[in-house]
Amino acid sequence: MYKWLLGIGALVLTRKIGLAFLGFAIGSLIDQYQQSSKGGASTSNQGFGQDPFEFYRQQSSRYDLPTMLMALSAAVMKADGKVLRIELDFVKQFFAAQFGRQFNATHLQTLKQFLDAPNIPLQDICHDIRMRMTQEVRVQLVHYLFGIAKADGEVGKAEINVISRIATMLGIPAVEFESLRNMFYRNVDSDYKILGLTEKATDDELKKAYRKMAAAHHPDKVAHMGEEYLKGAKEKFQQIQDAYEAIKKRRGIK
Repeated sequence: MYKWLLGIGALVLTRKIGLAFLGFAIGSLIDQYQQSSKGGASTSNQGFGQDPFEFYRQQSSRYDLPTMLMALSAAVMKADGKVLRIELDFVKQFFAAQFGRQFNATHLQTLKQFLDAPNIPLQDICHDIRMRMTQEVRVQLVHYLFGIAKADGEVGKAEINVISRIATMLGIPAVEFESLRNMFYRNVDSDYKILGLTEKATDDELKKAYRKMAAAHHPDKVAHMGEEYLKGAKEKFQQIQDAYEAIKKRRGIK
C-alpha cells in the first residue's frame, strides 16, 4: 500500500519521476517491513544471546532500516565506554519522530542487543546502507550520529573516531566529514572547515565554496526522508550559512 501512496504522492507533489520512483522504493521497504513485523514479532527476542553478526543478518533480511540505524547508534553511544541516559533520550526522540508508530519496544530491545554485543558488524551494516541511501541522506545520517555524541554537551575523541570509521565505510568524502565534524567539534578553523576551505582561500574561492556547499546540502534534497532528517539538514544548512557570514564579517566582505 505504502509504495503506491508514496510513489504517486511524490509524483503529484513534485512532478518529478525520479522522486516518484524513490517514493515507490521507500514505500516498498515500509510494506515489507510491516509484513515481516506481523509474522516476526514473536521471534525478535530470540536474537538475544546470539552472535551479533547472525542477529544482524536475521534482522536485515526483513528490510528493517531501524535495525541498521540502531546498530550505528549503539556504536557511537558506547564509543567512550559509557552509555548515558541523555544519549538514549536523543535516539528515542529521533526514532519516534522518524518512524512514528513503527518505532516500538522491539527496536529498543534491538538497541540493547547491539549495546551489549562485544562488537557490531559495522562493515556489513554500512555496506547495506550505502546500497540503499543516496549520499545526501548518508551525510544526514552522520550528522545524526554526531548529534548523539553531542547530546551530553561534548564530543569526545573516541566518539569522533567511531563516527569517522562509519563515515568512511558509508562512502562520505573526507571534506564532507570535516565539515560535519567542525559543526559539533569547533575550533578557530571551524568556519573554514565547514566550507571545506583553509584560511588561505581567496574571497572568490570562499564564495564558490559557499555556493557549492549550499547547493549540495539544501534541505530539499532529503525532504522525502522524514521530519528528523529534514531538521538535521536545516541545521546543517544554517551552519553553512553562519560559517560563511562569520568569515565575511572577519574579512570585511559585504
